Amino acid sequence: MMLVEQSSVPATALPVAQFRDHLLLGRGFSSDGAQDAVLENYLRAAIAAIEARTGKVLVEKRYTWTLTAWREPARQALPLAPVSAVGAVRLVDRLGQTSLADAALWRLQPDDHRPALVAAGTALPAIPAGGSAEIDFTAGYGPGWADVPADLGQAVMLLAAHYYENRSASAEAGELPYGVGVLVERYRNVRILGGGVR
Repeated sequence: MMLVEQSSVPATALPVAQFRDHLLLGRGFSSDGAQDAVLENYLRAAIAAIEARTGKVLVEKRYTWTLTAWREPARQALPLAPVSAVGAVRLVDRLGQTSLADAALWRLQPDDHRPALVAAGTALPAIPAGGSAEIDFTAGYGPGWADVPADLGQAVMLLAAHYYENRSASAEAGELPYGVGVLVERYRNVRILGGGVR
């Protein structure tokens, strides 16, 4: 299985000014934006860490997911949430020839934790022997920062501030500050054989 991010969050969608205020930098730095690139990097790092911990995409991005077999014949859980659209399903044979699967054979089943591609009939399109399926989809709460749930947005601010204030220190691997962990806990998806692929 391979998940490829096909787009990134534009800088205009990031709450750099809010983060500057959160850090109380408004009076300590000039307003010419000289620090904005630095603050943006910490925001992106915090967003990436929270997305990795929760499996939730905060601001909309496009992805392509490649897998070699469906977990179930009529249903395949998607690796991220929330998913707003599945753009295409392509079938690739062992020689690399690609064909577009008929969109009438599948549909998106939205879910806050485990959205899925489900068969419109009895089974999803057959993946060729020795081949793969490629699923193009869009995931995220929305295109702008205002679409992000308030508690996840606050978790990003706290974690980005933690990174900023401790930029010369090394942290315990995998550790989140306590307040951040509390805010993201309810968004974590416990995976027990859910959506695994071969």
